[in-house]
Amino acid sequence: MPFGKYKGRKLIHLPEAYLIWFKNKGFPKGKLGLQLADVCEIKSNGLEYLLKPLIKK
Repeated sequence: MPFGKYKGRKLIHLPEAYLIWFKNKGFPKGKLGLQLADVCEIKSNGLEYLLKPLIKK
């Protein structure tokens, strides 16, 4: 996340409540907004496990 309270975190590690807040407020325009919308859908459908193999520790 490039700004705000969660600056520096990977998008997949953002709290679901924060993503839902963004969804209600409106995601930013551009690539970041599309990525946030995708992560919101993934988390709200309980599909985070699909991304775990892609996340470097």
